[in-house]
Amino acid sequence: MLDLRKLARQMQGLSQHLTLEATASRQRLELAQQHLQNAYESQQDLIDRQEKWRDRILFANATPIEPLETCIDIPVPPKIHTVIATDGSQIAPNHHEIAYCYLLNIGRVVLHYGQNRHPLLDSLPEVFYRPEDLYMSRQWGIRTEEWMSFRRTASETTVLAELACSSSSPSSEKIPTLAMVDGSLIYWFLEQLPMDARDRILPPILEAWQQMRDAQVPLMGYLSASRSIETMNFLRLLACPHPVPDCKSHCPNQLEKVPCKIFEQLRDTSVWATRLKPGQRSTLWRSNSPILQLYGDQTIYFCYVHVGTEIARIEVPAWVADNATMLNQALGLMLAQVQKGYGYPVAIAEAHNQAVVKGGDRARFFALLEQQMIKAGLKNVGTSYKEARKRGSIA
Repeated sequence: MLDLRKLARQMQGLSQHLTLEATASRQRLELAQQHLQNAYESQQDLIDRQEKWRDRILFANATPIEPLETCIDIPVPPKIHTVIATDGSQIAPNHHEIAYCYLLNIGRVVLHYGQNRHPLLDSLPEVFYRPEDLYMSRQWGIRTEEWMSFRRTASETTVLAELACSSSSPSSEKIPTLAMVDGSLIYWFLEQLPMDARDRILPPILEAWQQMRDAQVPLMGYLSASRSIETMNFLRLLACPHPVPDCKSHCPNQLEKVPCKIFEQLRDTSVWATRLKPGQRSTLWRSNSPILQLYGDQTIYFCYVHVGTEIARIEVPAWVADNATMLNQALGLMLAQVQKGYGYPVAIAEAHNQAVVKGGDRARFFALLEQQMIKAGLKNVGTSYKEARKRGSIA
């Protein structure tokens, strides 16, 4: 139980700290705006330095594909269109439950606008209980709970591709369609995985993307409250006090105070919020994350969009970014989704609602599992004494 009286004593110090942080953030923002203004004229020179010294730079930075001063109005989407989204949830394995297993539940949403068609709103559950599902990841030093989340990511994408391909039938080939996922298309967690483990997660994802590419259904990752600093790190090349951005030679100790370090504490969204008007997108950027070298010709591009309530980061594969018509139409459909969802894409929100496993669902899942175990002739079926005691506190 939380003691609010004891907690209240710490609130004053927290509020003072936040006030100082807000002042420092404003100063960093003003400096970043100045550097961005200066970068307009030296953009190509910065890109050349970035490419030349890429293996010597110690911070992640993206490459602008368009002029930095770009602010483009997003076109109004067609009235007749379709939006697809998936999201996932799970029941994690627990040794104190009646059986050691886990469940993935993928929420599916297909919304048809202006077509007089019923939407699809459901979920696909799958239970994993075989030894290869539960213990295979341990050979790579990966906990089962972590492996479960990785597999969920792959399942979300696979199901999304199935929905996209089924919606792009010949009878509806002219209907604009958008496939959306919540979060980034850059799977940073793959960088830390051994090659064998990575090969079980990434190939199915890339294959699903290729299916959407063949079906000409644009894929989009929507990031709300993004904490990315990839575009701010591009400005660090301009703030570098050395003749060349050779971090490994000039700044081997990243804890020292150097002029460019100020951008590490400033999010991309903070700067683009001062540049974009509602309904506009920023410059298109190519991410240079090392993991994207495994994506082949499906590397990731992104831009920032003022959706009215916030600055959202929008990510798309290269085959969407290279097609200006497809990109503009996809952004228009995305913006319409945000407006319909009062600040957040309604299709993604509904996919989450379909996927989430509530407390009652969890209880029914284990009750059904218990029935099957008893029917199979197993005895002494039940939770551990620890779990049972935690569920029935006497306090």
